[in-house]
Amino acid sequence: MTDFKKLLAQYRWEEVQAKIYGTSDQDVRHALNRDNLTLNDFIALISPAATPYLEQMAVKAQQITQLRFGKTIQLYAPLYLSNECQNICTYCGFSMDNKIRRKTLSNTELLLEAMALKSMGVNHVLLVSGEANKTVEINYFLQAIELLKPHFSQISIEVQPLELTEYQLLQAAGVYAVLVYQETYHREVYKKYHPKGKKSNFDYRLDTPDRIGQAGIHKIGLGVLLGLEDWRVDSFFTAAHIAYLQKNYWQTRYSISFPRLRPAAGSVAPNFHLSDKHLLQLICAYRLWNENLEISISTRENESFRDHIIPIGVTTMSAASKTNPGGYVVAPQALEQFEVSDERDMETIKNQIRKMGYAPVMKDWESTYSGLIR
Repeated sequence: MTDFKKLLAQYRWEEVQAKIYGTSDQDVRHALNRDNLTLNDFIALISPAATPYLEQMAVKAQQITQLRFGKTIQLYAPLYLSNECQNICTYCGFSMDNKIRRKTLSNTELLLEAMALKSMGVNHVLLVSGEANKTVEINYFLQAIELLKPHFSQISIEVQPLELTEYQLLQAAGVYAVLVYQETYHREVYKKYHPKGKKSNFDYRLDTPDRIGQAGIHKIGLGVLLGLEDWRVDSFFTAAHIAYLQKNYWQTRYSISFPRLRPAAGSVAPNFHLSDKHLLQLICAYRLWNENLEISISTRENESFRDHIIPIGVTTMSAASKTNPGGYVVAPQALEQFEVSDERDMETIKNQIRKMGYAPVMKDWESTYSGLIR
């Protein structure tokens, strides 16, 4: 099996960029008028030439999403375990060189945070931590999962890249999904933003989704940090990565997220700006290209944008998020990883979803059935 590193090496960033910006009006119309879209069609849909067709893209994205997923939005909440980190990432509030108070939740604190989420009706929790491989590592994660399993229907994680054997342990422990973001697929730019720590190893991070797939985890979540590099080029490589993974791990489900670079302590300003209009274009392009892809929007985005995107292509949303360890009850004043833009509580967001004719779902029932046939 050819790994994704070899596929990535076949592309030159500048050539992909030139192809995207050289897309014609005819290329876009061709992509909009066919089924079973290719990566070349995806290039057309994220190109500047597709901007005049945004309304047509949105209508088609809405139709595809409703046909595949119904009028439902799955809700989840993050639970931050730790802000300890052994990496320097120039855009992150948890970066090792930021002089902040570090905190890792104890078992008691973890359960207090869990009970706060349960009181909101949360059944799907995403465990998040900084990348502190010596202190917040596989045994800590397994213990946290064991503590939380009686209280949540689904537990997903977004932590440092792990070894295959460690992902196999997480799979056996019942982890539903693993999210890992490459941040950017531009190898040289990646080095600039990640100068120190294990995260500076571009290839190890790039290989992580393969290890997750080999471990049999139910769902893999991918994405890049939008703002570090040209969002169009990075999105092409993300789509290419998803296509590669779907071919090799066809039983696994996939999701895509769109984290835009947000203000954080000690962070850099975005190198490339992604407007709301272009983010909408990107979401529509992913839906038209891949009808089975789950599309997630976090509370990084403001409430107006999140409300408007509900009927178009999104399937999953975070809600009532706190992005610091202990943020719900234990240490609500601690430093956040990034600023949250949509600060509405869970009930307000659920009511807004209902108001728009959709059903807020607190558990993904498909995982129960698919587990019976894997």
